[in-house]
Amino acid sequence: MPVRNCFHRQTTVSCATPSYFNTHPSLPQRLLLVLAILTLAVRPHVAAAAPATPAPAQSDRLVVMISLDGLAAYYLDDPKAEMPTLRALAAEGARATSMKASTPTVTWPNHTTLVTGDNPARHGVVGNNYFDRATGKRVVLITDPVYDKDEIVKVPTIYDVARAAGLKTAAIRWPATRNARTLDWTIPDVATMELMKKYTTPALGSQCEQAGISLTKKDGVALEDNNARELGDETWTRAFNLILQKDRPNLALLHLVNVDHTQHLKGPKSDEAYAAVKGVDAQVREVWEELQRDYPGKATLLVVSDHGFSPIKRTILPNVVLRKAGLLNSEKKRHDGAVQVVPQGGSAFIYITDDANRPSLLKRIEKAFAGMPEVAKIVGPKQLKDYGVANPKDDAHAPDMILFAQEGYAFGDTAAGDLPFEEKPERRGSHGHDSSLPDLHATFVAWGAGIKPGTKLGEISNTSVAPTIAQLLGLKFSNVDGKPLTKILTN
Repeated sequence: MPVRNCFHRQTTVSCATPSYFNTHPSLPQRLLLVLAILTLAVRPHVAAAAPATPAPAQSDRLVVMISLDGLAAYYLDDPKAEMPTLRALAAEGARATSMKASTPTVTWPNHTTLVTGDNPARHGVVGNNYFDRATGKRVVLITDPVYDKDEIVKVPTIYDVARAAGLKTAAIRWPATRNARTLDWTIPDVATMELMKKYTTPALGSQCEQAGISLTKKDGVALEDNNARELGDETWTRAFNLILQKDRPNLALLHLVNVDHTQHLKGPKSDEAYAAVKGVDAQVREVWEELQRDYPGKATLLVVSDHGFSPIKRTILPNVVLRKAGLLNSEKKRHDGAVQVVPQGGSAFIYITDDANRPSLLKRIEKAFAGMPEVAKIVGPKQLKDYGVANPKDDAHAPDMILFAQEGYAFGDTAAGDLPFEEKPERRGSHGHDSSLPDLHATFVAWGAGIKPGTKLGEISNTSVAPTIAQLLGLKFSNVDGKPLTKILTN
């Protein structure tokens, strides 16, 4: 069963007009703060924040983090990439040459690392999807979440700690935040209109309506139920700026996805990818201008990404390899057998369901993939910890083995056919590969209050982001995998 933490959500509903979004029951504010602070005090993972007071030390500060999904670090130094906003932010503030992502280099685990300071072995979001050993079925997180945040994120997040300290929090389309009880204003990262309406903060839904920001229509046409993602980055940026203008949060998170989607379809460094980079840079500028106008001298802006990108020329079919090795029973039933494969783009998770024969199966699997030129690494149980991945004995969602593809290759999911690969993949770009590969590194830029102008860092880890935010907001956030980036900070 997923592990719950003990935070309770406070829903802020103070709107004169009725909302079409569902309301949710909430505990009184005073009880919420007491429970949240006690939760932090009894958990060894994070030191308790100072008890909430009517005027927290950093109550006049704002830290904004914008994640540009799939923006590889190499774009910032690519002259073909039109990024005047990000380059101006980097020149006036700080930047890293690159930021190493967590394993696997996919969206949900890395966004969770960005807000927890921990690798997946500790925070529990192991991939965009995983195999549930208890039910024998796959759980797909990225397209339509099936769990609330408290059910899959095992450790406190930076917004949990901020809320416990009496600060106000917001997040737009941030992964693994569905029904997060310590977000005052939120629109979750879901695919269907039904879930978006259910879990969007009611007051925010009404506020967007009043401001002419439609969360149900695009170009005046009502969206079908499974088309919530079609609203696009422009809508989410407008809603985010509305929160900054009207609600005055202290910590606000925004997730923009068009660069990632475009590179999957057309490939990184394609004409379409460069156009998407230019577009998202303009959206960052909208937020930056809002901060300069409404929060002069009080705001810090972090622009990050979750992973880089690799062009894809061939798809590896691990289920075909396993079938030929006698480890899969059928061409049609991909999930039939003692070995289960869950692709994560440039990596594949291998799960073994036959505990009695686990040692021999590990050897047979390694032999089946050894010598395949498209497979860069085979990571066994003893090496998982080196990649920040939990041992399956400690986390049943974690795999027994990981396959890493060479750059230029990604893993597919079919067991049909005789060849272990496809020459013409449907997608032209992917990620999920070994996080040590430079092209899979992410972006980090910081600007504003508390940031030393002109600071340059080399390669950093994305586990450092949440501890750095904690320093900026005056929060205690210790015993996590990452360390704050003190070099870029003023006092």
